[in-house]
Amino acid sequence: MAAALLALSATAGGPVLAQDSGAPAAAARAAQGSNMPQNGTATTLPSGPAGRLTYADVAGLVEAARIVAVVEVRRQAEVGRARAPGLAPGQTRLYLEADTQALLAAPVPVGEELSFLADMPLTEKGRAPKLRRQRFVIFADAVPGRAGQLQLVKPDAMIPADPAFEARLRNVIGQFSGGDVPPPVTGVRHVLYTPGNLAGESETQMFVETKTGLPASISVVRRPNMAPQWGVSWSEIIDQSATAPAPDTPGWLRLACGLPRELPNDAFLTPPGSDRQRARADYQVVLDALGPCTRTRS
Repeated sequence: MAAALLALSATAGGPVLAQDSGAPAAAARAAQGSNMPQNGTATTLPSGPAGRLTYADVAGLVEAARIVAVVEVRRQAEVGRARAPGLAPGQTRLYLEADTQALLAAPVPVGEELSFLADMPLTEKGRAPKLRRQRFVIFADAVPGRAGQLQLVKPDAMIPADPAFEARLRNVIGQFSGGDVPPPVTGVRHVLYTPGNLAGESETQMFVETKTGLPASISVVRRPNMAPQWGVSWSEIIDQSATAPAPDTPGWLRLACGLPRELPNDAFLTPPGSDRQRARADYQVVLDALGPCTRTRS
């Protein structure tokens, strides 16, 4: 076990983190049944229950990882602090060997036995937690050239597993497994406010910038005696029938977590004046409808 720990530690000289390959977890998927024994479910670990994770937390882990698996820890060994650079105070770095119980996502076959490094909070007595026979969901990549060795996408990307979290996680993985997932939003490029022919009638169009350059736009339409309606179009075509994304979906995530809190002044295609004020009011309608992008993980 000591030799394996040294080999895994040497891979990155610290916590083995995933590199940003630019490929989402949806690059390839493999799923197995979840009819494994459910004994040993972790519910009292200091890392906190999986139920506290927000949609943005879970989606971020899913997108970062190429391998998502449910494992049961078989053996553990504490890595000395001298060989654990970057280890946060109150944490310990563990070398873990685990048995694969279910494979939720992976680009290639994954063996029944896995090993990886993980950072975990110390117990109240300042000791490493005892994880043997505890079940976790891990978010990782394979270590090139080292069969069965993984690198977590974050030092603590190991979440206590329970049936409810696994079901929730499968749903999120399914959302990101298609080819129509919108790219991350990076800003608002242009804003155009157009008044209508009737009093109280108008439309604000906001052209959104994305990480991949894919065109996207948000439109807010107001009609007399009606609440403002808005929608997003993830294409070059401004779709008048576009609708707002449902909460806890990839489209909602992109907008809620990517849009700026205020429209930049250089984005407006109209001179300063009341039109800009109305456009800002329409933008606030969108932000209010989306709600905050809440994260509990960095």
